[in-house]
Order: sequence, then C-alpha cells, then structure tokens
Amino acid sequence: MCSNKNTMYLLYLCVCASVVVCYEVPPAKLEAIYPKGLRVSVPDDGFSLFAFHGNLNQEMNGLEGGQWSRDITKAVNGRWTFRDRDAQLKIGDKIYFWTYVIKNGLGYRQDNGEWTVTEFVYENGTKADPGNNPIYQPDKPLPTPVQPTQPPPTQPPPTCKPSPTVVLGKTVCKGEVIFSEEFDKSAVKDLKLWEGENKFPDEPDYPFNVYMTKGTMELENGQLIISPKLLDSMYHEGFVQESLDLSDICTGTIDTAQCKRVANGADILPPVTTGKITTKHKFNFKFGKVEVIAKMPAGSWLIPEINLEPRENFYGYRRYESGLIRVAFVKGNAEFAKKLYGGPVLSDTDPFRSQLMKQKIGIENWCSGFHNYTMIWKPDGMVMLVDGEEYGNIEPGEGFYTAARQAAVPHAGNWLRGSSVMAPLDQLFYISLGLRVGGVHDFADSADKPWKNKNNKAVLKFWEAKDTWYPTWHDASLKIESVKVYAL
Repeated sequence: MCSNKNTMYLLYLCVCASVVVCYEVPPAKLEAIYPKGLRVSVPDDGFSLFAFHGNLNQEMNGLEGGQWSRDITKAVNGRWTFRDRDAQLKIGDKIYFWTYVIKNGLGYRQDNGEWTVTEFVYENGTKADPGNNPIYQPDKPLPTPVQPTQPPPTQPPPTCKPSPTVVLGKTVCKGEVIFSEEFDKSAVKDLKLWEGENKFPDEPDYPFNVYMTKGTMELENGQLIISPKLLDSMYHEGFVQESLDLSDICTGTIDTAQCKRVANGADILPPVTTGKITTKHKFNFKFGKVEVIAKMPAGSWLIPEINLEPRENFYGYRRYESGLIRVAFVKGNAEFAKKLYGGPVLSDTDPFRSQLMKQKIGIENWCSGFHNYTMIWKPDGMVMLVDGEEYGNIEPGEGFYTAARQAAVPHAGNWLRGSSVMAPLDQLFYISLGLRVGGVHDFADSADKPWKNKNNKAVLKFWEAKDTWYPTWHDASLKIESVKVYAL
C-alpha cells in the first residue's frame, strides 16, 4: 500500500517518488483453526516487525487498533504469525483487518483487508476432515463450541441496540452489563475473573512496594480488602538488606528486576508488600461505563489503584505512552484526603501528567466511608462522577496529541498512529485494583516528604523515616465492594 498524501502517521508512512517503487506488503494468510482459534501470517521478507489489527464482523474505523491488536517481533519457520487460541469463529464470519510491517527501517501497510470464514483447518494447516468430524458439514454452518467463560460472537437479537462498546470476541448491546464482580467468594483464589500480581513494579513511577498475593489480600463480608504489610514483618528484621526471588510465581518478565531483587547498599528491597489483581487475561474492553464502590485507604504515602490499563501497549510501554485511566484516585495523607481525582494519565511527569485529571473536594475525607466512583469512557471523551454527581468532563478536542505537543510531551507523536481523537485511549483496556506506596511522581517534593523524587536513595530515605508514616496506617486498607461495567 502506498499513499502520496502528506499524512503524519508515525512510522506508518510510505514515501513514494517517481523513481522509487513502493514496497507491497505480502498478503496476509488467515486461517480458522478447528475447534477454535485464529491464525494470521505473512512470509518473512527481512522484516523487523509484523503487526495485525482486526475486528470480527465489524468494519474497521480507519486505522483503529481493533479487537485484535498485536505486534509480533520474531518470525518462526520463515513466517510472521499472530495467533489467538481462544477465538470462536463460525462459517460466514468476516474479519476486517489491516497489517503493518517494518522493512529496512521503513513502515508499510496493507489496508482494507477482508476475509470470510469458509472452512476450518487443523493446527498443521490441513483441512478439517468432514468425514471424521461430525461437527463440520459443508452444507450448513459449523456450530460454535460452547465456552462458558468466552461466549462466541453472535449477531445482535432484534431488540439489541448497537453499542460503541467493544469486548474482545463478543457482540454487546446498548446498556448491557458486560462485567460484574461482587466479591462474594470465600477466597481471592476463587475469583474467576481476576488474577493476582506477584512482581516488583518498576517504571515509570517506581513505587516503594512489591506486589504479592500472599498475606496482602482477602475477601471478607463481600469485600475485597487489600492491605499493606512491612516486608520485614513478613520475613524477618533486616530483610530489606537481603534478596527476594519471586521467579517461581512472578507475573512480570522473568530474569528481570520485576522478578528478582538483590539489595546493594542504599539500594534496598521495597520495604512494603501490597496486593494487586487485574482482569488482563480475563476481560478487556473499549468504551463503557465503569462503577466501583470502594473505601479509600488512609495513611501517609499510600496510593489506591482503581485503574484501567492498556491490554497491548500499542503506542509504547514507557512513560504512560499508551495511557492509564484512573477511575478514582485519593492520596492517603491526611492533608490530601479530601481531594478526589479521576481521569487519564498520558505522561509520567507533570505538568501533563495531571493536566487531564479532574478534581472533587469532599466535605469529609474520602477515606471515611464507601463511595460510588464512576467513569464513563466514550469515543469522544470521558465523564467522571462520584455518588452520581458529575465532577469532570474530559474532552479531547482535536485529539490529545495537540495538547500534549504544546506541553512538550516527547511521545505525543506516537498517538498519530491512532485513528481517533481519543488516541491513545482508543484501544482495549483491562481493570486493575491494587495499592501502591510512595514512588517518584505522585507526591511532589516538600519539607514533609522524607525522600526526593530524583534522588537514587529515595527508597532508603522513605524506609528510614518509617516512624513518621507507619503510625498513620491505622486504616490503611483499600476496600472494594463491587465492580460493574456497562456497555454505552
């Protein structure tokens, strides 16, 4: 695909001149795998990256990310292959897609792709045998296998009004409840829609805690309770000066600092353990109304995490290049406890980090009781509410890129890869609930803060000041009663 229009899509640009022949991206090969799955591949032609973006039974809106949005960084057996092993396809389904490759440092696209499921193949690529497969009958559509946790895509019934909300592999109707969690199980491990984190969080905020499922989270009286614990109290005094290897249970990147840390002088282990659960591998969506009933934690330097995080870091993974949506955010310090914030974070540093956040001053501290925190994420903006009262409206205008460029945000140009004014908030996101401590961006330097954000001894300084902050952790748990997501 080649265009001589003066577009500004970063990397997604094919420059043509009269003496240069534009490179044609090899046609993608799409295969419906029996009994379930989708495989998309192109032959290797010296590429350094292959990306697939597609929708099931829904036309692409220009260069949107799509229900499938994945970058592949390595060819296998001479082909670049995207695979979704959970895709539920049936005869007659249509996939709309576009692909992108990088060759010799330049990016090229194949646009406006369409493919219809007409047959199924086995993993080895051979056609599913109708004689040995009673389900496959060429004279009628293949029934969709029943999967209770991942219902197959279906056409909306006559009473279903279309919704801009997108859920991977599923058609949704306007106003439909697409996610509901009441935390009514007996233990966190019994929650089917969530997975716990076990890792050391790092960039861009470098919080002073390690996430561990053991000892930090519990279900009680229909509530998820996430509590901070001192690392020394979970092991032994002085443990912050030793080492901690989470490799056997790590949910981060193995063989990196996300899974193993060794203290070295002032570079001590994170002195606090906390908990975090996400729906990353269970539930992802784009656009919708999120309602969370929660009680915020009280205690100096505590940070609740009631967020939406990007499923795929389509626009980059550092400095919040692909965005973070804070459904509700209240700092635990007493002097900040009446200030509620909500909205998107699109940069790691101020002023743009907090520029789009909306604020609500409470009559009482927000940690004094449960509240209904609501965020409505639309294709053209966001609305923030608490207990049914609107306190903020975020409008992208011509796009978040424009405001970010004026604020000299270095990665703003990445968002030009998007196809809507909501970029980078136009991709699939998942829900995350957790508790953080400290870090180098959420608290401005002040005389009362024991560490400096740009000091390489920040964690040590925080730990040495334990007697100033630990006594304030008398009601330090984040408590959540329910989470619901509605289609728009």
